[in-house]
Amino acid sequence: MQTSRSTGHHLTEKINPRTTNIDELSTTEIVDLITNEDSEVINAVSKEKENISNAIILVLESLKNNAKIFFVGAGTSGRLGILEAAECPPTFGTDPEMIQAIIAGGKEAVYNSIEGAEDSDVDSVVALKEKGLSKNDIVIGIAASSSTPFVISAIKYAKSISCNSVLITCTPAESEADVVITLLVGPEVIVGSTRLKSATATKMVLNMITTASMIKMGKTFGNLMVDVQPKSSKLRDRSIRIVSEISGVDKQEAETLLQKATWNVKTAIVMKLKDLSVKDSEKLLNTKNGFLKKALS
Repeated sequence: MQTSRSTGHHLTEKINPRTTNIDELSTTEIVDLITNEDSEVINAVSKEKENISNAIILVLESLKNNAKIFFVGAGTSGRLGILEAAECPPTFGTDPEMIQAIIAGGKEAVYNSIEGAEDSDVDSVVALKEKGLSKNDIVIGIAASSSTPFVISAIKYAKSISCNSVLITCTPAESEADVVITLLVGPEVIVGSTRLKSATATKMVLNMITTASMIKMGKTFGNLMVDVQPKSSKLRDRSIRIVSEISGVDKQEAETLLQKATWNVKTAIVMKLKDLSVKDSEKLLNTKNGFLKKALS
């Protein structure tokens, strides 16, 4: 069991003394006040960099074993998990099954608030069992208050089958999770509204976990997303620009290469820079586990 730095009343439910007269302020003053409160978020995240790094190490351990990541949350926390899971396939070319999200209340809760759903200590376990959670996977629980039954039961279930788990919270608490990321952003602008600072800090951490993991899995070349899935005109244009940038060709030739490579950015680049066929380029990339830099070197 990992224990965060201290325990006490939920910070997310405490009254923020700096915002008690927010309803008496001008619109501009409200914006300034919220901006000042949000400035605390970066510092809170920075203080947890060691735990965030440890979480990324666990995620990589699962991904390298062809296992899965499960984000589990309720309300805003659950929606943040869904957003993160949904963004990875188009950005990094991941299989939709690799990174999944479970939200209390199911699909309906994505669009409509189903507050009572978070109190179930059974539903998340049922969902994880249905998805076939294994000891090689990892469960990332998201609970600003640290005590959401839907999330805590998921972490306990993961523990029971020797599956690694991470808890992302904004309130100090004890947890059975292997890594606890405690984002002490302080009381919210509106008491208990964790869609504000807590959500902002949580989204930053989720971004770090998925982005760093994908980089370590060879999904980028420098800061270019070479596993992008060009399923829209915007993403096709981005793919052309990436091939042009790395291969040193004009956009017309880059598009021709991509068409030959069935719009696989990595394959198109290897074809040009290593003077190989589509088949041989794909074979070379496979021998390098998809790492483009290694294939080119």
